[in-house]
Amino acid sequence: FSGFGSATGGGTAVEGEAKPISAEDAYLVLEAASSVVFVPGYGLAVAQAQHAVRELGELLEHNGADVSYAIHPVAGRMPGHMNVLLAEANVPYDQLVEMDDINPIMETVDVCIVVGANDVVNPAAREDEASPLYGMPIINVDLARTVIVLKRSMRAGFAGVENPLFFKDNARMLFGDAKASVQGLVREFKEG
Repeated sequence: FSGFGSATGGGTAVEGEAKPISAEDAYLVLEAASSVVFVPGYGLAVAQAQHAVRELGELLEHNGADVSYAIHPVAGRMPGHMNVLLAEANVPYDQLVEMDDINPIMETVDVCIVVGANDVVNPAAREDEASPLYGMPIINVDLARTVIVLKRSMRAGFAGVENPLFFKDNARMLFGDAKASVQGLVREFKEG
């Protein structure tokens, strides 16, 4: 994927409004879900959120949800970065699913939780020929029934390209530090 990430902006202007969600409301969505897919990115590493993500995954499983972790081959700052972080947090290896295996079933997923990933879930790579990301394989999180994006701000990812995912009807933004946001969801499950 050399060349990706060297761009500074470009693509079609994104219009619409991002829809924020509170931890309480995100909990209600997750509590009702029968399938949840986490999609970790560089923001997971920065926030050191992998242990909290594993804990939330376990709580979701105890609640009856099928839980998996979708791994993009170039998520993070080196190939395999997410695999290493999730292994460090003792996420079961059989719950890690490669991009090419998760994409065909993404439309059946109740909730996709994007933890600090941006460019690797940007639908402009699939839909916008003017985007510098166009043609890069992505995890098609926008096809899940609901997408909860954990992100500090609306800033663009490493490639400097706006992400139309954030404005889709099925997407909600849980703003804040990824670790703190996940810990907030864990608290909701423990109290709920």
